[in-house]
Amino acid sequence: MSDPLHVKAKLRVIYGDTDQMGVVYYANYFRFFEFSRSEYFRAVGGNYTALEKDGYGLPVVSAHCDYRRPAKYEDLLIIDVHLSELRRASMRFEYIVTRESDGERLVTGYTVHACIGPNGKPTGLPESVVKLLRP
Repeated sequence: MSDPLHVKAKLRVIYGDTDQMGVVYYANYFRFFEFSRSEYFRAVGGNYTALEKDGYGLPVVSAHCDYRRPAKYEDLLIIDVHLSELRRASMRFEYIVTRESDGERLVTGYTVHACIGPNGKPTGLPESVVKLLRP
């Protein structure tokens, strides 16, 4: 699947995102991915709250991150997120994190999400979600 929609979410690094070395703690990039994914859903007219209200969830079943350069306190980050794969019961998002001031690519990664239904078991994606996400 080739998703033409790339959402660019902006996020400023706060002091609490950094470690003793003054750089963004590695695990926080997964929080940044989640933030950008929420922005993606908003951009296509959806949100997680409505999905959860209907009893569905999209847990992360796989996550990967490649660290190239560090982000630091006060850096303004651009997180480019797009949907790279949409299957019957899962989806994959890809991310590129750059620093706005110099355009340097800092991090790339992806997350894969399964769909679970009201009973907590894997199920197909609701048609309403597929309609939002299919280009």
